[in-house]
Parts: sequence; structure tokens; C-alpha cells
Amino acid sequence: MAENAVDIVDLGGNVPDFSLWGMFAQADWIVQIVMLALLGSSIWCWAIIFDKSKRLRRVTLQADKFDAEFWSGNSLEDLYGRLKKNPDHPMASVFVAAMREWQRSVGGRGASKLSMGLQERIYRVMRVTVSREMEQLENYLNFLATVGSTAPFVGLFGTVWGIMNSFENIALTHNSSLAVVAPGIAEALFATAMGLVAAVPAVVGYNKISNDLGRYANRLEGFADEFGTILSRQLDEEQH
Repeated sequence: MAENAVDIVDLGGNVPDFSLWGMFAQADWIVQIVMLALLGSSIWCWAIIFDKSKRLRRVTLQADKFDAEFWSGNSLEDLYGRLKKNPDHPMASVFVAAMREWQRSVGGRGASKLSMGLQERIYRVMRVTVSREMEQLENYLNFLATVGSTAPFVGLFGTVWGIMNSFENIALTHNSSLAVVAPGIAEALFATAMGLVAAVPAVVGYNKISNDLGRYANRLEGFADEFGTILSRQLDEEQH
């Protein structure tokens, strides 16, 4: 008890506050900036993760519904007529882009004037559409990768700075007791923890969403190949 009383006197009568807010408030302003940056990055990462997960579930359900309608045997012209003004998901956009190119090239022409280059144009239009739609789905995903790879090092910078403050306090007070060292060590470890809190969800979210996007991209490319084959077969039939 006597030693504790001496430590409190050496610290000017102030007992360090080791709550989360207390460690933030007592930290050096540079460490506070690091903590705020990591907290903001963590919040933004969670926002991206929730938004991407929700959007992927939505477009997957829309693709399932579109697949069922596409392979139902109903007229593709009717399906195109309903979707051409507002294709509201990537698979519909691929379908509409291909049908639009088909109608522009085939509509009003005789079979003898149909060009075999039409097949390549349709495939190219679908590939461009797939690329554009996937780019929109992948928007902001690189932020997760950036936070996942850099947040631990940003937190480590705050850790190093906090430890430097602890050594500075030892030098100023000529006292190496735990009461002198503890505040700087606490803020240093808090910065490390915040770096991990930001990095771990970002890495897990990035890997999960990237895998889901990869599967969805393969599904779009598979549909483009199948639809291209259907149009190619119809082109051959019209030419003969």
C-alpha cells in the first residue's frame, strides 16, 4: 500500500484510467490519430462487407430466377422485350447486350447477308458486359485488401510510439515503476489491438467475397458461352 501511495504521488495524484476511453484520452495525439484511423477503417470495412454480402445474395437469387425463365422454353424475344429497358442484374445485362447486338445485325436482313462475324461480335459484347458488371460488383473490394495488409503495421506504429512515450516518462520522472510505465504500454497494446480488429475482418471478408465473386463470374461466363452457342446455332439455321 505504501508503494502504491508513493507511485500516485509521483504521478501527481492521478490514477491512470485503463478503460478503453481512458486509454484513448490519455494517449499521445499521434497515437490517437492512429486509433481513429484504424477505427474508421474498421467501420468502413464492415460497411463494405455487409453491402457486398447483401448484393451478392440478391444477384444470385436474381440469376436463379432468370435461369429458370430462360430455360423454361418460352420465347427469348418476349424475355428480351421485358428486360431490355431495365436489366436489373448482371445476367440480365449480358442477355440484353447479346440480344441487342443480334437484333441490330440480323433484323431486316436476308439469310444470305448474315455475317459469320456476328458470332464474334456477340461474344465480344457479352465479354465486355461481364467485365463491366463484375467491375461494379468488385468496387471497393481493394479497400478490404489494403486494410487487411496495412492495418497491423499501422497499429504497430502506434505501439512503437506508445512504448517510446513510456521510456520518455521513465527518463523524466527517474522512476521505472509500473505506475509510470503502464499508461504508455497500455496505449501501445491498445493500438496493436485496434490494428488487429481492423485487419482480421478485412482479410476474412476479402477472401470470402472474392471467392463468391469468382464463382459468380464463372456463372456469368458460363451463361455467355451457352447463350452464344444458342445464337450461333440459330444463325447457322437461318443461313441454311
